[in-house]
Amino acid sequence: MAEAVPALGAKIKRAKKKESSFLVTTKRLLKNKLAVVGLVIIAIQIALAIFAPLLTFHDPVKQNLKISELPMFSDGHWLGTDNYGRDVWSRVVFGARISLIVGIIAVSLGLFGGIILGLLGGYYQKLDGVIMRIVDLLFSFPGILLAMLIIAILGTSLVNVAIAISIWSIPSCARIVRGSVLSIKEKEYIMAMKSLGASDLRIMVKHILPNATAPIIVFATMRMATAILSTASLSYLGLGAQPPTPEWGAMISQGQAFMWTSPHLTIIPGIAIMLTVFAFNVVGDGLRDAIDPNMDIQ
Repeated sequence: MAEAVPALGAKIKRAKKKESSFLVTTKRLLKNKLAVVGLVIIAIQIALAIFAPLLTFHDPVKQNLKISELPMFSDGHWLGTDNYGRDVWSRVVFGARISLIVGIIAVSLGLFGGIILGLLGGYYQKLDGVIMRIVDLLFSFPGILLAMLIIAILGTSLVNVAIAISIWSIPSCARIVRGSVLSIKEKEYIMAMKSLGASDLRIMVKHILPNATAPIIVFATMRMATAILSTASLSYLGLGAQPPTPEWGAMISQGQAFMWTSPHLTIIPGIAIMLTVFAFNVVGDGLRDAIDPNMDIQ
């Protein structure tokens, strides 16, 4: 019983330290005005994705050629309609759901693979050379071309787009995690855990990985911007979302033929992509500065 009291006290101290660190990081992040703007945009996008059926009044895929190419601020269609008479506002809102879902899946899969490879490569010197050569091989392909190659093998669909982007994300994540592991594993407390007989798996999962989360969080936030932009790019090329799916890149592709008569068909989804990518990038930059103790945001 007497031994349990100091152990409980140590756990409470660690919890308070983590909470204090989180509050400090949050305060520093909120002092960054651009990051706050990005957070607001992301919150709006998430709200649109979750409540899409409640925020729209028309089926995003239902066609009505009688009202095709209505201009913006038309009665009942305040962002107009496309060349098939589909409501543009409904398609943009449901497009936010698709972009965020594909982005989250792609980044999550990329993090899963990258963290495993980074941990193994950084911790085991014998595996490091093999894993890093595989990573270098993946880096030898331009990202978008690698994604196109994977989709050409697997077939055109949003699921395959998410898989392709996740494979593209693995090498970058692996290098970031490996660099953190190489630094952390030389710390005294890791040496102490080894001397006490702790298993390699326990050391990697419970002691190294938690201390490498800061760069992983920053990477994931900024990779979301890349994933959303890549999804739109692949859909624009016809390799992602297929008609009549309301995806932003596909909307731009379909609307470019009507750029002179109905420019809103291209401009509106383009603005949606631009704002979302901008938001994740500035939040990622803000997180990097807030987590770094050497930065001081005034």
